[in-house]
Amino acid sequence: MSRKEIRIAGFGGQGIVLSGYILGKAASVFDRGFSTLTQSYGPESRGGSCRAELIISDAPVDYPYVVSPQVQITLSQEAYDKYGKNAPPETLLIVDADLVKVDSSRNPPPLSVPASRMAQELGRPVVANIIMLGFLAATSDAVSREALQKAVLDSIPPGTETLNMKAFELGLEYGAEHGSES
Repeated sequence: MSRKEIRIAGFGGQGIVLSGYILGKAASVFDRGFSTLTQSYGPESRGGSCRAELIISDAPVDYPYVVSPQVQITLSQEAYDKYGKNAPPETLLIVDADLVKVDSSRNPPPLSVPASRMAQELGRPVVANIIMLGFLAATSDAVSREALQKAVLDSIPPGTETLNMKAFELGLEYGAEHGSES
């Protein structure tokens, strides 16, 4: 049985929970597996800490909480300090290069993607999370790329399909080019 634990962490307003929802939908609806999503966020609507945790499995999930994530996406310094700094070496750690200063002694170093900057260059900072999902599709086998792409399209507001697919493709391309570097 294959079971993957994934944590996405950052601050409110970055689309953390939406990213978790999209990833879970990709796994359970489009890849026809099973998934659970738990979420946690501070009392602030924007700026407070936020976390989405998923279990993705090819069998029903008997324990829905993340214990030791195989994949961790970190979009804020606070989240890196809390979860990423001490993540085991086998954890695929992905950070937003513009928002997270990583410990230079970490081995292996995390994968870095300038998702916030790339989203800003698209003219819509809110799609940094979709760029991260594209990067994840290129660097992990957690879900299939096709399922993730379908889940993005199925989960975003009507009229934003072109923008979100452009963001997803940017992340995918960046992951293909830089996915094994720091």
